[in-house]
Amino acid sequence: MYSMQGIVRKGVNNVTVQFEKLGFVANNFANMNTRGYKSVSFEQILKEDGYLTGAVRTDYRPGSIQVTSNPYDVAINGNGFIPVVSPEGEVAYTRDGAFKQGKDGYLVTNDNWIVGEGIKIPTNCYKFEIKKNGEVYAYDAANTKPKKLGTIPLVRFASQENLEVIGMNRLAPTEESGEPQLVRDHDCICQNNLETSNTNVYGSTTEMLRLNASLIASTRMMKVVDDMYNKAINIRE
Repeated sequence: MYSMQGIVRKGVNNVTVQFEKLGFVANNFANMNTRGYKSVSFEQILKEDGYLTGAVRTDYRPGSIQVTSNPYDVAINGNGFIPVVSPEGEVAYTRDGAFKQGKDGYLVTNDNWIVGEGIKIPTNCYKFEIKKNGEVYAYDAANTKPKKLGTIPLVRFASQENLEVIGMNRLAPTEESGEPQLVRDHDCICQNNLETSNTNVYGSTTEMLRLNASLIASTRMMKVVDDMYNKAINIRE
């Protein structure tokens, strides 16, 4: 049996948890157009004492693959991540394949992280081609033998659900995720394509409306309890 203070504490806790879940739903909405973004859910758990808690889970199901006209764009058709290296040497992993040619000719992300170990594309080449296994070739002219420039690596983790999100659509390994394992002999890289966000817009809309209604009901209940509490104090006086 709960005291009046206990009811208030439980109500405040449950409203706070619902607000936290609403924040994750809103973040998914904000990233619905972010390339390669993986939606995050906050699963509410009702404990035996009546208090709500929750667990954060990332949905790593692939998004749709969208054809583009940009040869620098790549999508991953299947599981895995592409390693990228910051100008300071920090290594992270991403599925956002919206790459470009950096000022030194290297294949880089939009914010100038080098892809893989560094793939330098000649500025005056006729064209370059990215094979499904990640190998990159350049042609000096039509009908000439291509030159291999390097390979876009693909890695996987024993437990990708435990990767840490570090911002800008990049992830870092944790002790629980395990170290990255290089994937060989794959056919997952798709040039002239980008992976879209896997956010379910309709499902997120329904969830946001449900949470909004639940929050309104919870805050109204808190107001009723607060009024009862104040009346109880006045009676005592």
